[in-house]
Amino acid sequence: MTRRLAEVAKKVGVSEATVSRVLNNKPGVSEATRAAVLTALDVLGYERPTQLRGERARLVGLVLPELGNPIFPALAEVVGGALAQRGFTPVLCTLTPGGMSEADYVEMLLQQQASGVVFAGGLYAEAGASHEHYHRLLEVRLPVVLVNAAARRLDFPRVSTDDAVAAEQAFGHLRSLGHERIGLVLGPADHVPSARKLAAVRAAAARAGMEIPDARVKRSMFSLEGGQAVAAGLVRDGATGVICASDPLALGVIRAVRRLGLSVPEQVSVVGYDDSAFMNCVSPPLTTVRQPIEAVGRAAVALLVGQIEGTPVAAEELLYEPELVVRASTAPAPR
Repeated sequence: MTRRLAEVAKKVGVSEATVSRVLNNKPGVSEATRAAVLTALDVLGYERPTQLRGERARLVGLVLPELGNPIFPALAEVVGGALAQRGFTPVLCTLTPGGMSEADYVEMLLQQQASGVVFAGGLYAEAGASHEHYHRLLEVRLPVVLVNAAARRLDFPRVSTDDAVAAEQAFGHLRSLGHERIGLVLGPADHVPSARKLAAVRAAAARAGMEIPDARVKRSMFSLEGGQAVAAGLVRDGATGVICASDPLALGVIRAVRRLGLSVPEQVSVVGYDDSAFMNCVSPPLTTVRQPIEAVGRAAVALLVGQIEGTPVAAEELLYEPELVVRASTAPAPR
């Protein structure tokens, strides 16, 4: 007990006596200090006293699939900052191989009486994945926001970059450069954002009198290694332009093209997606479609806090328009 008092007092910057008064539900403590002490208890992993368990902690889970792709730390910075401005403490929950799963994190956040959860790049975007933990959150009515497209029947508010517009921008750029044999490197077949991108590219190709055959659509995990693994097949099929569903995938394609003895962009042009950190520093600087992370992150927090404060929020999808950023990984199609 003494150790707990000392740790919480140090975390909040108050005396142990003040912490004791909060834990024993005694008067003489400001509401702000009381909230800070309870939040510190939650952050440090201590169980609240029985009489204080009815309140939700001012903790918000931010569940991310990884931190290797720079787009996710960028989103965490935006969401974390916006939550802090609203008086909430973000709890970063990152998935690692062999570590805690999304379902494990959901259970932990429910036990900690978290006020809500923001998910990004999670299993909700995979139609064939298990969604039981999401349905549990729907049942207990915990405020939740999903960043980017979700599978059907998950009725949470969503904030997404418009996948169709992103795909049309990438395709239109390659088409303007004279590319007619265009390939795609996407996520798994049940990945909803990838399915949206494929449908948009095929529709744009049809309008241009072109076709994107299945042989020029490759599926991969979202990693540099994944992009590298599937790129050779595209090049052998004659693709001169490649549209990728993430920047790491695009970097993998560039590596594979070079290992085949070809050059980017002189023989193969490559377009990424996200415009994550340092894409202007790679060689060649990557042409990519930029997600409006600042706007998306702040909108997600606004929707979440609205739910927490009791404001009705529709379980619909807000779409934000991306921006094509042209750099040196694309060039006119080879003759």
